[in-house]
Amino acid sequence: MKLQVPFIQLPFLVDVPRLAAEISVFGEDAWRPHPLGYAGNSALALIAVDGDPHSDAFVGPMRPTPHLERCPYIRQVLGEIGAVWGRTRLMRLSGQAEVEPHVDINYYWHERVRVHMPIHTKPSVRFICGDDEINMAAGECWIFDTWRMHRVVNADDDQRIHLVADTVGSEGFWQSVNGGRAPGRQPPPGWAPRRIEPSGGKNAELWYESTNAPVVMTPWELRHHVGFVFGEAVPHPNLAAANGVAMRFLARWHALWARFGEAREGWPEYRRALDAFEADLRAGAGEVVLRNSSGFVAAMMGLVVTMALGDRPVSIAEQAVESVHKSARAAAG
Repeated sequence: MKLQVPFIQLPFLVDVPRLAAEISVFGEDAWRPHPLGYAGNSALALIAVDGDPHSDAFVGPMRPTPHLERCPYIRQVLGEIGAVWGRTRLMRLSGQAEVEPHVDINYYWHERVRVHMPIHTKPSVRFICGDDEINMAAGECWIFDTWRMHRVVNADDDQRIHLVADTVGSEGFWQSVNGGRAPGRQPPPGWAPRRIEPSGGKNAELWYESTNAPVVMTPWELRHHVGFVFGEAVPHPNLAAANGVAMRFLARWHALWARFGEAREGWPEYRRALDAFEADLRAGAGEVVLRNSSGFVAAMMGLVVTMALGDRPVSIAEQAVESVHKSARAAAG
């Protein structure tokens, strides 16, 4: 999600020894390598599609995995932060490893923030987002602007482990964000994060995502995403022609929506419209880039083309993540 600042510390502190004790029960077999094979990156799923601890999917009902059921304090923390929770994992970065520069331009993260709570870390673990760089200290709670180019460097020999939870938030959650602290800016008067003390009681009741992708994207949502990508584009001579392509596509989609809505009989027509839109963009806008250094076409693929119609396997949407990493690496030189 695009934010006004690179980093915001939320007004919460978590009990690091309790978290560390809970995650210590998991053996190496519970950790999964990064789905795209990035060295030194692994994760343990706590909330996943259908509660499947082996799933890396983004689309589908998010439910607790058996791993989360073994972590009552993590459940308490998520409950007290108070949000509708999506994909949530323990994310591990080996010593002397890094998360390569990238921008999260796919559909899932466009409307979600990533809440980071460090459990095992050192001051030499650096999180870089745009032009800003911080160390997220153990026990703190942070969100950051995933629309900016970002990366993580673990310059220590010890592994880094964060609890990372994706969420669209809630009314209370966004009030907490508004009461957060942005590095380099004056914090709210009397700012002090609240410590979430382990309650030792029953498992907290949590809210989970049940719907996170359209069957057929509405014309209104489609206009939002298309307009957003154009608004992020660096001026380029090819943008005028691309705008014409987009306007014709939006008009075609709206007419199809008025005719079919989500009915399956309209899906072949929607697919033809999407395929034509993609082909026209690739032919005429391949050199256009965004201010965050990602590709214009890659962003349009991640936000629109791969997600506007639910007629294909989820893996297609996941491939958009790979294209982001590839474009980011190229932009980083």
